[in-house]
Amino acid sequence: QVQLVESGGGLVQPGGSLRLSCAPSGIVFSMYTMGWYRQAPGKQREWVASITRTGNTDYVDSVKGRFTISRDNTNDTVYLQMNSLKPEDTAVYYCYASQPLRVLRTRDYWGQGTQVTVSS
Repeated sequence: QVQLVESGGGLVQPGGSLRLSCAPSGIVFSMYTMGWYRQAPGKQREWVASITRTGNTDYVDSVKGRFTISRDNTNDTVYLQMNSLKPEDTAVYYCYASQPLRVLRTRDYWGQGTQVTVSS
C-alpha cells in the first residue's frame, strides 16, 4: 500500500516561514522524483517544486528564492522549506512521488494535502 503522509501545514503571518514534510511509504523512495503541487480555492492546481533522484531541483518562478525543496534519502522524507511567505502562497499543498517509466510515462502517487494559510 502506497501512502504519502504530509505534515507541517498551518497558519503563518506574511513574511514568516513554514516547513512541510512528506514521508512516503510503500515505495522505493530512491527511485522516485519527489515534489509539491498546490491549489488555491477557485484556481487550478499549480506545480511548485520538484527534486529528482539525484538531487536536481526546479521551482515555479513565483517561489524561486523563497522555497527550497530537499530530500533525506536516509529517512525517506521530502521537505519544502517555505520562507518569506506571502498571502498568495495560501493553498492546499500536495506532495507527490513520480517514477519515470518507458515511453514518456510515469507512475505517480499523491498525498492527501496539507493546508497552508498565510494571513495577518
